Amino acid sequence: MADDGEAGRQFDRRAFFLGSVQVGAGALLIGRMAQLSIAQADKYKVAAEENRVALHLIPPRRGWIVDAAGAAIATNRPAYAVELIPSLAGDFEAALARISTIVPLAPADLARIRDDAKDLPPSAALIIANDIGWDAFAALNLELADMPGLQPLRTYVRHYPDGEAFAHVTGYVGRPTAEQYRETKDPLYMLPGFRIGKDGVERSKDAELRGKPGARRVEVNARGRIVAELDTRPDTPGSTVHLTIDRGLQAFTAARVGNESCSVTVIDVVTGDIKCLLSMPAFDPNVFSNRIPAQLWKDLQADEKKPLLNKTLQGLYVPGSTFKPVTALAALAHGVLPTDPVFCGGSYRYGKAVWHCHKRSGHGTVAMRSGIAKSCNVYFYTMARRVGAQAVADMARTLGLDHKFDIPMPVQRAGEIPDPAWKKERFGKEWTVGDTLNMAIGQGYVVVNPLQLAVMTARIATGRMVEPRMLVGPEPKPFAALPIPAEYLDVVRGGMNDVVNGPGGTARGSMLRVPGVAMGGKTGTAQVRRISGSSRGGANVPWKFRDHALFIGFAPVDNPRYAISVVVEHGIGGSRAAAPIARDVLTYIYDREAAEKQLAGVLEARDRARRAAEAAAAKAEADALAARIAAANPAGAIPAPAAGGPAR
Repeated sequence: MADDGEAGRQFDRRAFFLGSVQVGAGALLIGRMAQLSIAQADKYKVAAEENRVALHLIPPRRGWIVDAAGAAIATNRPAYAVELIPSLAGDFEAALARISTIVPLAPADLARIRDDAKDLPPSAALIIANDIGWDAFAALNLELADMPGLQPLRTYVRHYPDGEAFAHVTGYVGRPTAEQYRETKDPLYMLPGFRIGKDGVERSKDAELRGKPGARRVEVNARGRIVAELDTRPDTPGSTVHLTIDRGLQAFTAARVGNESCSVTVIDVVTGDIKCLLSMPAFDPNVFSNRIPAQLWKDLQADEKKPLLNKTLQGLYVPGSTFKPVTALAALAHGVLPTDPVFCGGSYRYGKAVWHCHKRSGHGTVAMRSGIAKSCNVYFYTMARRVGAQAVADMARTLGLDHKFDIPMPVQRAGEIPDPAWKKERFGKEWTVGDTLNMAIGQGYVVVNPLQLAVMTARIATGRMVEPRMLVGPEPKPFAALPIPAEYLDVVRGGMNDVVNGPGGTARGSMLRVPGVAMGGKTGTAQVRRISGSSRGGANVPWKFRDHALFIGFAPVDNPRYAISVVVEHGIGGSRAAAPIARDVLTYIYDREAAEKQLAGVLEARDRARRAAEAAAAKAEADALAARIAAANPAGAIPAPAAGGPAR
């Protein structure tokens, strides 16, 4: 019996232990359930809601870019797009094939889509096509019931009304790269319709233009398809960027330049406002708003006229004779009198070397004002050697020729204003007399950009430290005076007046024909590469070896308000190619009707030249074909085609 009692007590203890464990486990479960259902109810309610509700970011509309008068030069236009969520689409290739029956997709588009899909996060949307048009958008909406993951969208596309004329000012927008997303971790960068500034003002003022995204809460089913739209918070458009550019002037200048490889810059010398900042040829930024076709990109890169380069800010050019006013001011600042005579016999000798004047027979005896008007090289060789290279370099820097300016553009190249210390540091060589003579006429190591030439001209025209600006803002304070006596500037301005309006001036053919308004200026021709003999850089050598043509000017002469620089790549001569453009652009400012008549004549002449070239090419083709036929059929069994062109 004792054993039975002991066994009973052991059973009771085990039962009590197991019961206690069960009660404890039950209490823990009840406590956890209470915690989940009461203490953490809100947390899991939100989690459950997120399983049911999706939040879609809405890309912000970019702010407008407008000109000085508020006219739009970059806007947003309504458009339609189609996206696909691959994780919901099932058979991705089948979905692409079905979409392509409505929206034609080229092989390059399909390759891009497949490439983008490789690294796409789960549930992310993939853009299939932008700007698809209303008919395609409507047709895709009819497919929604049978195509999981399909998302036709109303959206906006960046629009540039004047296209190429403003391409290098506005720049363009494009999709962020994967590297940019990794750097920022900004979820906006993953949205198919989101664009950032890639060049020009779009890039430099991207933060202001970007705006803030909106959001759309939608109810989705288990497959991720939208069941209902719950609420929407609209996006906040970016700020408007107000430029000093004159849209009408820039568009006119682009039409006047045409397909020339050219830069034109116009500055209001009183305020520093840049009214025109043109680089041609350019590209259509509207094409860049989406994905640029690969072949077009290759063509733009291969074009010898460099349409992707902003020549006004990034192009560096030997200034040639447009630099001579700098040498003249340096000479005056170091004791040379404007009446000091120099005899030009057509060349300047130092040792055994000879430096030529552009007029091989010489200009005879000239002083400073006539030396500028006639662009006499020998005069400036003499003056530069008298005062030294350092004096010329210091004056060039005072006039802004080695500066970068505070304007909203992402890239500027400052060029070089050389002096003895610069050459020693750069090349480890001593400065020579030959370097001084080359520098005197804007050759040798001197390279500048066209904006710097326009600023230099504005400073000479006003006698003040003009600083250019591109953003409209508070009225600028008057610029400080240049450290150059007014009488010195009067001499140089007088010479520049004679260049256009005096007898024997190198740009007399480009005199302004606006009553009461005269233009002063300076022509320049810059050698591209050393070519001996009569083929130095004229029309009888390939285009890329021809001399550059330059012109700087200001108007009115008696009370300057505008300064201009024109650089025509391989234009052969400043008086021939650059000065007429400056004349027409300044005419537009003072007499728009007259300028438009001049433009009509230019366009008509350009069209005649094009037709003549086409006819010559057709005749050459016909002659070549006739020659081949004659060679193959000496007996004349097959008659040659008529001279009007080959038989079709």
